Amino acid sequence: MSDKHADVVIVGASHGGSEVSSRLRQGGFTGTIALLGAEPYLPYQRPPLSKAFLAGEMTVEQLLIRSPESYTKAGIEWHPSTVVESIDRTTHSLRLGNGEAFGYGKLVLATGGRPRQLTIPGSELQGLHYMRSIADVDALRPGFVAGAKLVIVGGGYIGLEVAAVAVKHGLDVEIVEFAPRVLARVAGPELSAFYEAAHRAAGVKLRLSTGVEGFDPAPGKPGHVGAVRCADGTVLPADLVLVAVGLVPNIELARDAGLAMGNGIVVDEFTQTSDPDILAIGDCTEHPLPFLDGQRVRLESVPNAVEQARVAASVLNGQPKAYAAVPWFWSDQYNLKLQSVGLSHGHDRVVIRPARTPEGFVAFYLKDGRMIAADCVNSITEFTAAKRLVTEKTIVDPAALADPAVEMKSLLAAKV
Repeated sequence: MSDKHADVVIVGASHGGSEVSSRLRQGGFTGTIALLGAEPYLPYQRPPLSKAFLAGEMTVEQLLIRSPESYTKAGIEWHPSTVVESIDRTTHSLRLGNGEAFGYGKLVLATGGRPRQLTIPGSELQGLHYMRSIADVDALRPGFVAGAKLVIVGGGYIGLEVAAVAVKHGLDVEIVEFAPRVLARVAGPELSAFYEAAHRAAGVKLRLSTGVEGFDPAPGKPGHVGAVRCADGTVLPADLVLVAVGLVPNIELARDAGLAMGNGIVVDEFTQTSDPDILAIGDCTEHPLPFLDGQRVRLESVPNAVEQARVAASVLNGQPKAYAAVPWFWSDQYNLKLQSVGLSHGHDRVVIRPARTPEGFVAFYLKDGRMIAADCVNSITEFTAAKRLVTEKTIVDPAALADPAVEMKSLLAAKV
């Protein structure tokens, strides 16, 4: 017999978990709902961690996705600092870190992911940081002072966003990236070049095509990082280091319970796992993407987590609506707002459209004449149109697309 029980138990209190609980109530669910989170905080926005929150422009309260009162008013039981150790599918119960059992009728896994850690010499030193939580930012902040040398390992979104904040705060910033360009995993060469130029202009040093072999302790400060050793023999002095080399999905709970696994927890278009009483959403899932004709993917994005949460809530409310979203992403660096839609992998043509401002950038990715993705910086008009063109898999005229004199809305009209 479980010490506690809820009709729907949600494991993971971030964007997806919060959205499921809210949507259940909005959809008329009258049973009990429990939201279990490993952190001591109510569900909060993670994207601002590497931007406004790190910069001190947002408080913890402003990060919260919903107010504490909204959960109470909706009758959603909130269980902070609660770690789930295992799932017993036979008894429909969870074993918690404190030894208690928590029974469920239906279970939603919104376990997200954790920063990929480096296991190289010196990776245990103090002053080595990762970024995924409020606690991570709190740990980084004391060293985040003007004049400090910050080395960032990884030139993806997190690394670039932190670099933009750090250099504005007067830190000496250097990014070390194994790939030959920044954003290599998620963007085309044209967008990479645009951001490399922007960061260099701001004073960030970029060391590309460079691996990291280890971290050296600081002289006179035993146990604290003092330098980054690169694969080419270069030693970079560092007062603090941020490692931002990707995300590892938190699939262990599901895997150990015997659920089907792929590149994440395997779910269908209704977020259903191989167990009829367990659903999964967000960064931890591998799911079919209608946009790619059902090809299975794992997406790391807030919009995807929120969309899957809505699907899960519709299923639990008895009005199932299949996942049908087109992927989109965003990033804020300096005064540059990047908005991307679609997935550019497999494109056979890139069309660059002159931006409306010197700080802008617009690239469209085509395959067999159809628009499959777009990257737009400070170009909301182009992004809004591209979202529709990508969603509708529109065949477009590349010449018209590249001509700034041609209004984007005319391309939409031509499609109809």
